[in-house]
Amino acid sequence: MTPSDIAQSLDNLKLERDAIALYDALASIEKDERRASAFRTIAGNERRHAKIWATKLEECGAQIPPPDRPRLRVSFIILLARVFGTRAVSDLVQALEGDEEDLYDAQTSPEVASIAADEREHAEIWRRLSSGRQAGGTDHEARETIRLATAGQAAAAQAAAGQGAADRAGSSEMTPDILGPLEAHLPGGDGRAESWHRTGQSGTFRAVIFGVSDGLVSNLSLVMGVAGATIAEPRFILLAGIAGLLAGAFSMAAGEWVSMQSQRELYERQIALERAELEMMPEEEEAELARLYRSRGFSPDEARTIAHRIFRDPEVALETLIREELGLDPNELGSPWGAATGSFLAFAAGAAVPVVPYLFGGGGLIFTLSLGFSLVALFAVGAGVSLITGRGLLFSGARQVLIGAAAAAVTFGVGRLIGFSVS
Repeated sequence: MTPSDIAQSLDNLKLERDAIALYDALASIEKDERRASAFRTIAGNERRHAKIWATKLEECGAQIPPPDRPRLRVSFIILLARVFGTRAVSDLVQALEGDEEDLYDAQTSPEVASIAADEREHAEIWRRLSSGRQAGGTDHEARETIRLATAGQAAAAQAAAGQGAADRAGSSEMTPDILGPLEAHLPGGDGRAESWHRTGQSGTFRAVIFGVSDGLVSNLSLVMGVAGATIAEPRFILLAGIAGLLAGAFSMAAGEWVSMQSQRELYERQIALERAELEMMPEEEEAELARLYRSRGFSPDEARTIAHRIFRDPEVALETLIREELGLDPNELGSPWGAATGSFLAFAAGAAVPVVPYLFGGGGLIFTLSLGFSLVALFAVGAGVSLITGRGLLFSGARQVLIGAAAAAVTFGVGRLIGFSVS
């Protein structure tokens, strides 16, 4: 191995150790045994990955460092999970897994090929957990088909790595009770259908981060603009800041409520139409579902068996049609009032930062405190964004500070010009 190969293997070992710490923590936090079992399964896979890299380093005579604390991003996710629960950090964990997948995609070693099958399994587990469906799926034959296909993919990958297909297939902690029958580990598939799809995630944490950012940047700009025009009149600055906070927060809340309510009404209408079609022509809907499964790689007999089994229960059939044809989760259509309240509070929290110092007076010191607190808050928001995007904490924090500072500088300059002209 070259020094760069050793360095890469050490980085990979650290990555897997962080994943072990993360999933062990999620399993210990989670009260739902189904979800906890899924987290333990993933943790077991990550331990196997870590062993692969440790073995490779040992064979090359490299020193294996002792396990250390997880990196800041992982520690922060664990902290959020302890406070808000594992469901609240679902998007963050999947984004982290997506970063891991991207890192491995850039490598070409045989060890990476053997890990890829497990990463696709992790994606499948998360899709199942996020969908809210019960473990076990709806059809034993379909689950067995997927289990065999997945085991075959893992065995082939391990054989390519020269470590024995039979051992890998026998030791893999596949979980057919977690893997659903309707996803993309299908015969003849390209194996890339299980991308983490981070761009499709829209979790609560991300909404909070960007709501705070919006309130902070917009109200900082407003406060700095008024301060530039009349720094000697702190009551005007305070009035403008409070007005900007309330106006922006109510505007965000109203827009979010209208958007979410319209979306919910559209989804409810689509579900109602699907229910009517199921009641009027169940045979046609069953045949349509069977065609969908054939398009995903199942044989005609398998597809008919799955569809017929599902249609034994009309409610299960309706839920499956909603998920498969409409791409909706009927249990998660979104709450307009929840979205509006969250947007209001997030915007208000950010907008309050530059205003609070002016509650205690005015003058140059208060102006400096307002600007300083706002810049610190901007950096914290940027650091929060890095937890979603995977970019460096310093880079994301500094970028957010530059954006906010530039907006504040422009409005302050405009305020100075207007104030000077008026005076």
